[in-house]
Amino acid sequence: MLRIGDFSKLSLVSIKALRLYDQMGLLHPIHVDEQTGYRYYAAHQLTRLNRILAFKDLGFSLNQIIDLLNDEISLSELRRLMQLKQAELSQHIETEQA
Repeated sequence: MLRIGDFSKLSLVSIKALRLYDQMGLLHPIHVDEQTGYRYYAAHQLTRLNRILAFKDLGFSLNQIIDLLNDEISLSELRRLMQLKQAELSQHIETEQA
């Protein structure tokens, strides 16, 4: 198990962000020490964290990411959201090039 600080360094994600992800239900620590309150993470949780970061990089909100990762969204809805994001990015590129 990795303390939150070590997990933060390994993942290059701030401790503040990890606490927010825990609070929102995106990424819970594998263990929280009852006496110290320290949060502990496992190396395998990097996979979920990387998915969160990938969706963030695509411009999805944290609430949308919760739905995406918790299978609360259908494949067709995911496809629709990805197409919308693609259209947004294309529009942004066109605007920047003008």
